[in-house]
Amino acid sequence: MNEACAHIIDDDEAIRDALEWQFRTRGLSCRLWPGAEDFLAAWQPEWNGCIVLDIRMNGMSGLECFDALLARDCRLPVIFITGHGDVPMAVGALKKGAFDFIEKPFNDNELIDIVDKALAADAERQRAAADRETVETRLATVTTREREVMALILEGKFNKVIADELNISMRTVEAHRAKIFDKMGVRSAVELAQMLTGIRY
Repeated sequence: MNEACAHIIDDDEAIRDALEWQFRTRGLSCRLWPGAEDFLAAWQPEWNGCIVLDIRMNGMSGLECFDALLARDCRLPVIFITGHGDVPMAVGALKKGAFDFIEKPFNDNELIDIVDKALAADAERQRAAADRETVETRLATVTTREREVMALILEGKFNKVIADELNISMRTVEAHRAKIFDKMGVRSAVELAQMLTGIRY
């Protein structure tokens, strides 16, 4: 997994340098970009961390960059740096999924605190994605018949009812249930239901 990094995109070199110094004194890894075009040309979908993005820049604006990232299904949290007149635009970006915005002139610690939260949110997203991948890998080992049994287990049906519906013996249902729990790494139907929340099976 790549190291989490705060990507600072701003066409003002003085601001980039100041932010870099603030981030590094707080022990935060960061990378500087002089414009949206440079960042988008280098962007990799596997990057972790967050993006600190100036809303007004020469060339491509921060909002245009954000739209381009959304089109690429970029999941990194985006924090906008805005001028006073840009607040309505920043609020519009929040509705599209931006993480937060901070208005100039801003308190250094306030920005760092927002970045800390964004990095934590991205780390949680990475963990959730890894968990989901693990579940889907386990699901791939479940046979078609076991999936039929599993669906009925998740409906809360007793073994006898499952046996009748599938026209198999209760002992066979019990064997399938044991295999399903073993393959999915759970000990109960409740754990199984929690694991599969939001996942098609």
